[in-house]
Amino acid sequence: MFLKVFLCPMYFGGYNESLMALNARFNIPACRGVADWSVNPPVLMFNFSISQDSLTLCGNNMNITSQVGSGYFSEFSSVQSVNISGLINSWDPSISSITYRQQLMYQFSCLYPLQYLINNTELSVSGVSLAVKDNNGTFISTLSMSLFSNVNYTNRLQIPGSGLMLKTRIYVKVKATNLTNKFNVLLDRCYATTSPYPVSSTSYDLFVGCTRDPQTVIDLNGISQEGRFSFEAFRFVEHKNLTISTFYLHCVTRLCENSTCAAVTPRCVRRREVRAVDSPENNSGDVATVTSGPITTRVDNGGAMDQKFHIVPD
Repeated sequence: MFLKVFLCPMYFGGYNESLMALNARFNIPACRGVADWSVNPPVLMFNFSISQDSLTLCGNNMNITSQVGSGYFSEFSSVQSVNISGLINSWDPSISSITYRQQLMYQFSCLYPLQYLINNTELSVSGVSLAVKDNNGTFISTLSMSLFSNVNYTNRLQIPGSGLMLKTRIYVKVKATNLTNKFNVLLDRCYATTSPYPVSSTSYDLFVGCTRDPQTVIDLNGISQEGRFSFEAFRFVEHKNLTISTFYLHCVTRLCENSTCAAVTPRCVRRREVRAVDSPENNSGDVATVTSGPITTRVDNGGAMDQKFHIVPD
């Protein structure tokens, strides 16, 4: 978290940046701010992690609340938010029994939805990381998607120039970093499109909540800071006249407080058929989507179907 407070009132009150700290933890350097004189007006900036250790170190509070989803989150029956709050206190260095300085105290409270919101973001590289950020102060962390070729999720998938064979099993990991251990990753929906843009092409759902494609296996979801699933490589019917079919994988992702993830699992809905992503029933474009690079599959023209058979008389 970044927290900025104007410096001028502090100097006017007889204090400076060395006399201000989070929750009166003046003896801990990590809990004091850093003056930024490059901006106008100058500010005192605090930068602290929301990991459990950091919050405890500087005495900040973190609470989890739940409410019915609305607006961007109307698809969800329950939305969790994290509230981080605390104080910035002044320390009076006077050594006499009286002082002419007024005590300064700033109270702060920040509410962040645990759903990711993202706008106009394009991702086109497998395994890329992104910082999910919104001007209104949306919860910030880092998501990454990686593709693997083995059940242990250890060997990165190498896609040959000629494309993957159909029915090749692809293992997918979506991971969040820079998080306190209070939160897990929950994949609401993972789907494939024929273009790199999550909301601009025909799509096919691998799973939506607890409804999934028969060839999709969900290994991990909502119980750690990464989600894992696998599916078999396919091709879109609209590419029937092409030698190579290209598609992109997208996962709509949010966080959940680890003790209550089961309660906020997305509703099971029937959306198995191929359809346009921007159909009226689908609002998932308003939620953060992490995207893979291009996945290509090929039509195998070799093999028995192309062999010439000869009839040998008895």
